[in-house]
Order: sequence, then structure tokens, then C-alpha cells
Amino acid sequence: MSHEQSPTLNPTPHRHNVFYAARQALRRHASGGNILIAVTVLALVIANIPGINDYYFNFWDKEVRLQIGTFNLFSHSGHPMSMLQFINDALMAIFFFTIGLEIKREVLVGELSSFKQALLPIVGAIGGMLVPVIIFFAFAKGTDFSGGAAIPMATDIAFSLGVLSMLGKRVPLSLKIFLTTLAVVDDIGGIIVIAAFYSTQISFALLGYAVGLLAVLYIGSRLGIKSKMFYIFIGIVVWFLFLNSGIHPTIAGVLVAFCIPATPIFAPKKYIKKIREAINNFRAEDDETLSRKTVLSNEQLDWLKQVESASDKVISPLQDLEDTLHPFVNYIILPLFAFANAGIFLLNMEPSTIFEGVSIAVICGLVLGKFLGIFLFSWLCIKTKLAPMPDRSNWKMLASISMLGGIGFTVSLFIANLSFGSMGVHGQDLLNHAKLGIVIGSVLSGVLGFIFLHLTLPHEHLDDSND
Repeated sequence: MSHEQSPTLNPTPHRHNVFYAARQALRRHASGGNILIAVTVLALVIANIPGINDYYFNFWDKEVRLQIGTFNLFSHSGHPMSMLQFINDALMAIFFFTIGLEIKREVLVGELSSFKQALLPIVGAIGGMLVPVIIFFAFAKGTDFSGGAAIPMATDIAFSLGVLSMLGKRVPLSLKIFLTTLAVVDDIGGIIVIAAFYSTQISFALLGYAVGLLAVLYIGSRLGIKSKMFYIFIGIVVWFLFLNSGIHPTIAGVLVAFCIPATPIFAPKKYIKKIREAINNFRAEDDETLSRKTVLSNEQLDWLKQVESASDKVISPLQDLEDTLHPFVNYIILPLFAFANAGIFLLNMEPSTIFEGVSIAVICGLVLGKFLGIFLFSWLCIKTKLAPMPDRSNWKMLASISMLGGIGFTVSLFIANLSFGSMGVHGQDLLNHAKLGIVIGSVLSGVLGFIFLHLTLPHEHLDDSND
């Protein structure tokens, strides 16, 4: 049957059973995207209100210290971090740490664990990285902003799923998973680019110490050390060494995440045995007494503590950290990053500059490049029968999802800062225009993707929604 079939035909419910954790992740990303939209608008407004915007821009230059004696954890080459550097180099390392956890989980048990299942979003993501770079280079050849070619590579999972959430149950779950997996592969590409092209003068001594500590973490994982504090404490040291070695410190977050154990202390069988032993202590004849009690006896408290302890030990450190950090990242770190980096002073910009230079290169890279790259590479993959069309979807839906791939907000802003942030006054001008291009390109991709999806999705609710 053709892939153009109606999305309501041939339902395959067994393929749409989604684990609770996956549903929660989709919800978190979607709601996080809505917050990012609001914070971005707020930053743009504040940055252009005379009198208030001076406080806004000056605040990010304030020094940040966590100091014991003469040692300051938040220092780079002996100089204290500014507030903006603290957000971009320290807090965003936590963001990339969660990305690393997500990548490892996806490889072990998620969409990337099966090559056949992952092939379509992987191929789509590769196209979505290559074509925007080619389009950017076509605009940037021979200019002083050619170093920003990686800016339109990224897809922002929070923003894109935030747009999808506005369409509710009409969106097939397979398309949500396709977009999420594509964004994860995009993140891998972004990590490789940051590691390869945004390193400064390298201190091999500090880098050697960091590699040694990463080896300690890896050996600890292999030996079965499950203490999260062991990995967090050594991870902070690795981050500091990367920060001062010349390798971008966010890479430390990813590498530390790869060392976090993915196996629990208790196997599920042992967990069930433990809680059964504890629950069996509560006799049926005591039910009436328990229903009237407000305070447990010491014995009863101890039995319930055994259940709680066993429950903690059946969740792997990787999944526990990912679940714990996601709210902090989605609702604090990313909104703070957006608020600090999306504020662009527009009042001294000529409107015509939007259609020239780095701005138009970024806009075309995101809107045209991401769409053409994701859709054409996915089309080729499906037509050659290397991978099937996502369930309950068709070419029009896939094209609409490809358009959403052009929402490249968070990582695009991050790479723009790395590309132009250290180039002085002229670099600041390039950075502002690149940011403007990112905001406009992401908004255009989001609006067009939403309209196309609204027109192409089935009008009825689907059974496979992530409720």
C-alpha cells in the first residue's frame, strides 16, 4: 500500500505502547518549549526599553565567584567568570550533561537502540545538518562570518515539541518520536562540532588530568559503583579542568554522562522480592487499625523505609539523574540561557540588514536548509526502502515535521556565541545579527510547520496520543 494512505487506516496499537518515562519526557520538552517562547519575548522587550535595557546588559557582565581562599571554581585562566559566561559555560554544561544521559539511554534502550528503527531520523538529521551548512557557506563565502556555518545545524527539541503540543492528539506518536530522535542526533552533531572547531589553545597537562579522571569514572562504572555523588563530584573536577584546558567545558558534561551507570543496584526480581518481604509484615487483620492511625510505629516505618530504599535501588543512576535534572534544565537553565542570550538591541539596526549578511544566511539555513535537508534525505531513505514511513503518517506530514526542524533556537544561539563572542566590537555586531537571524528563522519555521501540520493532520484525535 502507498505511503500516502490515510493516517487513520491500518492502526497498529501494539506499536504505540509508550513507556511512562517517554510520555513524561515528551510533556516536559513541550511545556519547556512554551516557557522558552515566553522568556525569549520578554528578553527582546526588556533589551529595547530605554533606561531598563542598561541594567539588563550590564547585569551579564557581573562577576561570579565560588571561592575558597584563593581558589575560585568559577574562573577561567585565573579570571572570574562573568554572569553570561557562568550561564553559557557552567549551567549549559549541565544541559549538555542531560543531553549525554539522553543519548546514552536512547542508544541502550530507546529509539537509537535499533539501527533499523533509528535509521530514518538519523538520515534525516544528517541531511538537516549538511544542507543548512552548504546554504550558509553559499552566502558566507569570502566574508568575515563564514566561521558561523554551524549555527543553522541544530534542531531545538523543546521548541519543536512545544509547537507539536499545540496540535494535541492529532499528531501521530510516531512523528513525535521521529522529531525527538532527529533532535537527539542533531545534538550529537552539535557536540562533535563544538569539540572539533571551538577549542582554543589547549593545555595538554590539564587535559591529561581530565582524561585520567574520566578513566576513573569509567572504571568505577565497570566495577559497579552506583553512588551518584561519586560521579557528580569527579564530574565537577573534570568540568573545571576542561574549562581551563582550552576544550569547551560543555563537552565535559557529555563525556561524564557517558560514564554514568545504566544498570540499577537491584534487578527487578530482587526488587520485587524485597518489597514483598516488607509488605508481608503488614497483616490483613491490622488493616482496621492502620486506617485509624495517623502515626506509624517504628516497626512499620522501618518496613516502609525498606520499600523506599528498594525502589531507589531499582532505578539506575542514569535514569534517576536524567529524571531529576530534566525539570531543573527545562524550567530554570534553558529559560535563563534564553533570557541572557536572546536580548538583542534592535533600535540601532537598519531593517534592511535582516536581508543581508549573517542574518539572511542563518534564516535561509534554518528555514530552507533544515526543511530541504531533513525531507529530501528522509524521502531518499524511504524510497530506497532502507526505512519505512513513520506509522499513521504520509509525505505531507513528514514535510511539515521537516519544517519544524528549522527551529534551532538553543544550540544555534550557543554556537553563535562561540563563533562571534570573542571577536570584539565587530564580533558583537555579527553576534547580534546572527541572533536576530536565529529568532526570525526559528519563528518562521515554527509558524510554517504549525500551519502545514494543521492543514495536513487528520482532524480527529488519534488513539496513540501521549496521554
